[in-house]
Amino acid sequence: MRRTSGTSTSSRALRTRRTALVAAGLVAALAAGPLAAPAFAASPAASPASASARATTGPDTEALSAALAGLPDHDITAALIRVGGHGSWRGTAGVRDVRTGAPALENARFRAGSVTKVVTAAIVLQLAAEGRIDLDGTVQRYLPGLLGKDFEEPVTVRQLLNYTSGLKPGASLGDTVEEGYPHRFETLTPRQVVAKAVAQGPAYAPGTRQTYGNIHYTVLGLLIEKVTGDSYAHQAQVRIFRPLGMRHSSFPAPGDTGIPGPHNRGYDWIDGELVDVTEWNMTDRFAAGDLISTTADLERFLVGLFRGRVVPGPQLREMFTLPDVPDAHYGAALQRIEMNGRVVWGKGGSRPGYTAAIAATRDLSRTLVYAVNSTDAKGPGQQAAAERFAFPAFNR
Repeated sequence: MRRTSGTSTSSRALRTRRTALVAAGLVAALAAGPLAAPAFAASPAASPASASARATTGPDTEALSAALAGLPDHDITAALIRVGGHGSWRGTAGVRDVRTGAPALENARFRAGSVTKVVTAAIVLQLAAEGRIDLDGTVQRYLPGLLGKDFEEPVTVRQLLNYTSGLKPGASLGDTVEEGYPHRFETLTPRQVVAKAVAQGPAYAPGTRQTYGNIHYTVLGLLIEKVTGDSYAHQAQVRIFRPLGMRHSSFPAPGDTGIPGPHNRGYDWIDGELVDVTEWNMTDRFAAGDLISTTADLERFLVGLFRGRVVPGPQLREMFTLPDVPDAHYGAALQRIEMNGRVVWGKGGSRPGYTAAIAATRDLSRTLVYAVNSTDAKGPGQQAAAERFAFPAFNR
């Protein structure tokens, strides 16, 4: 669906706020301060679903349309949804920029957050299929000196892939949007991130517990660079993006703060103000969360991956195999979820102002990709978006 016109009152209110902000010195990307809360538009009418989406085996299109209706609102400024498989459906709603009220772009690029981990896992598994990485090989072997003397027990590549390495969280420029916002233009290198984790020593014996976190995939990014002698970003281009035709996917260069190409701006509530958080240096997320993509590209990646076009079958099984530890929910990057009676494998992610997810049944009878400009993406807003869009997509 697309936001309808006919909201002149809200548009005038948005223009008035824009003028006031310019007068206050908050211009362009609003890098220096907060944006006043917009006068949100009235609820637009839902667009009709495609004929294929009306089938009883398809997604709950009425619920999906209802989830998009009324955007932008307090929690979401824009949303892009793609459902595929047996019954396809697409929807776009909200605004590109709350100051202008311009409608959201269907082909917008966005920060995909931890969906990045699936790309990283795919590269590592490709290297394993090529015999260049042994999944039972150790970090101590591939990256000598990285973990230090406190890590007496070996940490394997497989344990990094399935979040059982025992590494503690690494350095961060802020665990919340509020904490990170003043540091959003600073750079924190992957090596600095890992050094902080290593300095704390292991959290537990490797392979005995599963603890989700970015640190496992930060180390995997360093491993990819060491084994290939190339940058992680370039390996993603030549191994994943180019072969699959993902022309709008990329990783920012170190220090880059913007999103290249067309995009919907991201916002977050900070101290009661709606702040534009689009411009942000994501260097510290590296191979764990630095991906910029589109819903079409991620759908192409999801389908290609599950069909074995990205990772050969023997290695691909790692993604759908849970480790033998208590309460395991993740294979290599992918999470196993039971949703409305279906087993779904997927991965979500978030960065300030943006939350995204890819998910599918193993047989690809249903696929979902969404990108949501959540105003609380790093808080409960990520789960709220999943409930709002993922549940209806897998409802039937």
